[in-house]
Amino acid sequence: MMSKRDIAWSMIGIGAVIFSCWLLYNEVRNISLAEIADSLRAISLGNWFFAAIATLGAYIALACYDRIALDHLGKKISWWFITFCSFTTYALAHNIGASVFSGALVRYRAYRSKGLTPHEIGVVILFCSFTFALGTMLAGGVVLLLKPELIQRVADVTPWLSVLIGLGLLSLVGLYVLGAWRHFKPWRRGKLHIEYPRMKIVRRQLLAGPMELLCAAAIIYFALPEAGNPGYMTILGIFLASFSLALLSHAPGGLGVLEVTFLAALPELHTADVLAALIVFRCFYLLLPFAMALLVVLTFEYQQWTASKAQAPKPPA
Repeated sequence: MMSKRDIAWSMIGIGAVIFSCWLLYNEVRNISLAEIADSLRAISLGNWFFAAIATLGAYIALACYDRIALDHLGKKISWWFITFCSFTTYALAHNIGASVFSGALVRYRAYRSKGLTPHEIGVVILFCSFTFALGTMLAGGVVLLLKPELIQRVADVTPWLSVLIGLGLLSLVGLYVLGAWRHFKPWRRGKLHIEYPRMKIVRRQLLAGPMELLCAAAIIYFALPEAGNPGYMTILGIFLASFSLALLSHAPGGLGVLEVTFLAALPELHTADVLAALIVFRCFYLLLPFAMALLVVLTFEYQQWTASKAQAPKPPA
């Protein structure tokens, strides 16, 4: 049963989708499907290939989230099992929406079958979420420092504020690294007890966190035309902003939010080209993994059912 909080966030997500789709409709109502089809056909075969490789890299990085969290707990589980669990978790969560289906159920079912306790599974979920947040802060801070004028594409503020925000984000990352390096005392709040991980774990977090975002943004970059393309760093910055807004809105798959943000931030590109690139992103990063994840879940549940049926005591003859 969903809690009242889950229902509230679901309603917020639905509201965000409706509002974003209304804004999107006003932006694209003069664009025909033929124009979008032409933009899709204009993508070279090489760029389709690079977009597919970027998708693979993103999901490998996501699998590393779980692997790092389990290593932090000292748990040894097959790399293939972790990969399938992580892939399924994120493929479902990205499409259905974090507020409705955060992936906790998938991880719980999978890792309970490997002997992890509910508390340990909770630590894995929290650790993966923190690794993602850490990667977002690190990537966002670097982009804002290297291209401070980029912030003006998504907000009407001066570039110096971009520098301050970038420094603030990198400072938070630095404090986390310092705490792990100098073995700061665990952070406690009520029943919550968080210890700084080992530096070996932190280094892997700092690599895997940004890598997933870099690869996901690369899908859109490769799908955009070369003419008028503002460059990978700009696309990465816009992606970080749009993806963060999509998560805050709790809109399933960021539906409408990604499109509105990219269209507003890339006025130099033709609307049909931007929409075509986002269609490629949604197909590669969201829809295709979602379909594959459903097959993985059905296969896993069937295996669990047959295993439990085989272990059930047989009735006396």
